[in-house]
Amino acid sequence: MTYKKLWTDMHSNLHHEKLSDLPVWYEHIKKTMDFWPFAYYPFYMKKSQWGLGVEDRYDDEIVNKDWEYVREFVKKANAENFSMFMGYEWQGSGKDGDHNVFFLNNDQDQVHPLRYEQLYKHYDGVDAIGIPHHLAYQLGSRGKNWETHNEKFSPFAEIYSSHGSSENDEGPLDMNRHIHMGPRTGATCYEQGLNKGYHVGIIAAGDNHSAPAVFEHGTLCVLATENTKESIWDAFTNRRTYGVSKSRIEVDFSINDKCMGSIVDVNKKATLKFAIKGTSAIDRVEILKDNVVEEMIAHSGKWEKQKLENVVTFKFKIDFGWGPDTRVYNDIFKKLWNGKLSVDGKLLSVEKCWNSMGQSLSIIDDKSCEFDLVTYKSTATGKWMGPSNVTTEGFIFEICADLNSYVTLVSDGKEYQLLVADLFESSRIIQLDEEIKQLTKDTWGDVQHYRDDPWWHNAYKIKISKAVPQAGYIMNYEKQIFVDSNCNYRLRVWQQNGDVAWCSPIFLKSNK
Repeated sequence: MTYKKLWTDMHSNLHHEKLSDLPVWYEHIKKTMDFWPFAYYPFYMKKSQWGLGVEDRYDDEIVNKDWEYVREFVKKANAENFSMFMGYEWQGSGKDGDHNVFFLNNDQDQVHPLRYEQLYKHYDGVDAIGIPHHLAYQLGSRGKNWETHNEKFSPFAEIYSSHGSSENDEGPLDMNRHIHMGPRTGATCYEQGLNKGYHVGIIAAGDNHSAPAVFEHGTLCVLATENTKESIWDAFTNRRTYGVSKSRIEVDFSINDKCMGSIVDVNKKATLKFAIKGTSAIDRVEILKDNVVEEMIAHSGKWEKQKLENVVTFKFKIDFGWGPDTRVYNDIFKKLWNGKLSVDGKLLSVEKCWNSMGQSLSIIDDKSCEFDLVTYKSTATGKWMGPSNVTTEGFIFEICADLNSYVTLVSDGKEYQLLVADLFESSRIIQLDEEIKQLTKDTWGDVQHYRDDPWWHNAYKIKISKAVPQAGYIMNYEKQIFVDSNCNYRLRVWQQNGDVAWCSPIFLKSNK
């Protein structure tokens, strides 16, 4: 079976007081994602009778009115042939962990029982799923309770988001952003669900409350036959899902030609295969059997010394942002960028690495594209459910060109000629020097200092990452495995830049 890779943010929450922003979020999602399961957030911080702020659900009258608005909006999106699913966040008493509930159809009501068992029993016989997230928090305090899990209702779990990684408690990508929810624990992590024998897949999704589809907070890929709600739902219920921490690493993973999420009968021997197309240099792929790394296949060191062909296919990333410290320039918090990138060769693809709304990209032809970006220096950091500290906006470009040709970047009317051969030497930073010097003079006068801190620290910057040839981001592998008992296999893909992809397991039933 051939599947399409469809991408989305499956955890973008809009609160009651911001629900009027749904049309804006929708327009942004259509520019960045292939479909959208939207999760309405019916909770808010209220003052208790003691004066202490506590999170609680809005009154039913408010929630029900909002839910009808969501229902009509999703119906309209579906009528426009955009695959949008309506959903909501359920938290209950906190003893079973938080779950986002989604529906195939648009005719269900919200329910908010205190326990997970009551939730899935209510939707028995309905095309509904409840996806647990930020699993690895404390049991009883919004961490996942695997003792009450129902794998039919919750076929996969969100193991990475703005919270960090809930895969286990030993790896990197810790859960240290939402300090009020405490550190993570292995007692509730994703791997515990596999240890208990559940067939549960993997996704990553943002847990975004200020903007949808934040690049740095994780994205989900589903393997579906076509971009329809029915095909996507089939992928959901059969766990044909995987997650990435940032960029869209393409992964195909199979055992005996059955893809990720499958339950496969195996007679002693089986063939494991994977094919990966990264977004930058692949570092290694870990093959895990029952949560233990069985084999680590290094890709670093396998391609770096290969001589580049005169005509080379490669990827590289450009980021825009940084800028004046708001403590120094307290009235400057965003910048508008207008730009164009053109190549002497061929522009093969452009991935949008966007963290905020207001961005646009126009592909002119196979040689050029134009873009408008807005970057923010000051964000909602420190506010309830605010985004991360500093956000940049950018693109990953895939290009085929001669080593001695040029990539031309135009930003705000200024042209930068980038020799393709030089892109493979190192990353580089372009400082908007004239702009910050003029701002400094206009604000503070003719400032003198023995080093460039006042200008460098406050300058807008463009980072051009080191280019990676195709040999660095393409990886194929095949091996025979011996199966003498029921087990599961999954992949963890690491790039040199720290980006990760986590594949849903393939569950093997031994017929020895």
